[in-house]
Amino acid sequence: MLRDDITAAIRRALMQELAAVGYGRLSIEAVARRAGVSKTAIYRRWGSKVELVLDIVAAAAHGKLPALDTGSLRGDLALLFQVVAHALRHPLASQIIPDLLAEAARNPAIDETLQKVLRARQQEIGGHMIKLAVRRGELPADTDPEAAVDLIVGPLYWRLAIARNPLSDSYLETLVESVAVGLGAGAAVPRPRRTAPADR
Repeated sequence: MLRDDITAAIRRALMQELAAVGYGRLSIEAVARRAGVSKTAIYRRWGSKVELVLDIVAAAAHGKLPALDTGSLRGDLALLFQVVAHALRHPLASQIIPDLLAEAARNPAIDETLQKVLRARQQEIGGHMIKLAVRRGELPADTDPEAAVDLIVGPLYWRLAIARNPLSDSYLETLVESVAVGLGAGAAVPRPRRTAPADR
């Protein structure tokens, strides 16, 4: 029976090694050395470097997210952006994601898995968010879920993985409003400013 603690150690070591050297220079020997296990321990679980990396990608894509049902589309978007931004700000993620995207252009197995796993996860999350917004009457009933998911997720990946620019809180606030309006939710109603009571 495979020990869970050894599996977890191998996964941590892989993430660290990927961030340090990239997929091209990644070796099972280096991962085993960093994890403090034998190469055999890795090969009992994964048959190759590609299988190991793809398993980690799939596991990361299916990580738990909070329930995205705050009562409004803008609230759901803000929560999703905060969670994703927090994950993508992690030093390991910010180094690994661009490397794997580049490798996917050369490796059909990685490309296929990234497309299938990540796309399925995006559709699951984004599609649910769009259904809720349509049900609340915030979005038109004919909103295209696939195009909506691209609009929701695309800017985050582009800014962090491609442009390599930070995701500031002010940018995320602007993005929430831009995406909501772009999806057809209409502009947010400005909140009335409170004024101090006049002296009597």
